[in-house]
Amino acid sequence: MLFFTREEYTRQVLFGSYLMSLGWFYMAFFLGRRYRRMKLGVVPVGRVRELKPTPDIELRSLDEPDLAGVRYDGVVADLHADDLTPEWERFLARCTLHHIPVYHVRQIQESMTGRVRIEHLTENEYGSLLPSLSYQGAKRFIDLVAALLLLPILAPVMLATAMAIRLDSPGPAFFIQQRMGFRGVPFKVYKFRSMYIDQRGSGFTEGDDDPRITRVGRFIRKCRLDELPQLLNVIKGEMSFIGPRPESMELSDWYERDVAFFSYRHVVRPGISGWAQVEQGYAAEVDGMTTKLQYDFYYIKHFSLWLDILIAFKTLKTIVTGFGAR
Repeated sequence: MLFFTREEYTRQVLFGSYLMSLGWFYMAFFLGRRYRRMKLGVVPVGRVRELKPTPDIELRSLDEPDLAGVRYDGVVADLHADDLTPEWERFLARCTLHHIPVYHVRQIQESMTGRVRIEHLTENEYGSLLPSLSYQGAKRFIDLVAALLLLPILAPVMLATAMAIRLDSPGPAFFIQQRMGFRGVPFKVYKFRSMYIDQRGSGFTEGDDDPRITRVGRFIRKCRLDELPQLLNVIKGEMSFIGPRPESMELSDWYERDVAFFSYRHVVRPGISGWAQVEQGYAAEVDGMTTKLQYDFYYIKHFSLWLDILIAFKTLKTIVTGFGAR
């Protein structure tokens, strides 16, 4: 308006207007999201019975192929169900003609859970999960630049952490372990030591109450300070800031035997933080690892800048709340 009316203005006016607009739209979005749930009509055939409502999504089963005058944000159906009758098919076609979105049950299930179920990976879909090569290249460039910029800034924090570790318990400040990396190539990951060196146990952390964890180690794990040395892995190209967490060789061999498609998670670079960590937390058992793998497949399937930004914000929340720390 200022431009077209040729009114006088300054950069301060434009910047202030931008901040006010940004604040107003964010407030309207979060207030609207709080008081409004997405309403989906469900065609009661096939695998839709597996869907569970959430605080943000209301699921209403349709008794007949008609919306009965109710306003729905979309309709969910198992489009591959054998008992999907012609009446329901014509109903779904009418919904599309009236600009009412029709979703396949698998699409909604993945969106609601943030996971890709392993049993749903058909041969064709398995091949379609290949991530974008162009974004992989761009992401590698962003990782390298960001790591080089952050390293001198975080150097004082890393030095203070290393000194605290040495004063708290005998042993080196760094912990170096071989892990399975990008395209199945092993590499050495760098972390700050958070355990006593004179206590042996399993090749992985046995929960939050593991007696091998030191006092300083418990704090740096909760704040994720133990991951800071992995900036060196990022610079070397062995890791990314965002991606599936690299597992130890012992765990990788275990999961490879017991979890189908486990090795496919190595199609992208492992990350300091990832979708599974911010959504699930830490999983060491096979059952927990299966769920974690479903989160990893979801990340690979939706491999993009926007998902990485979302994970970055969720990681900041994890650092503040301590959820997922190990």
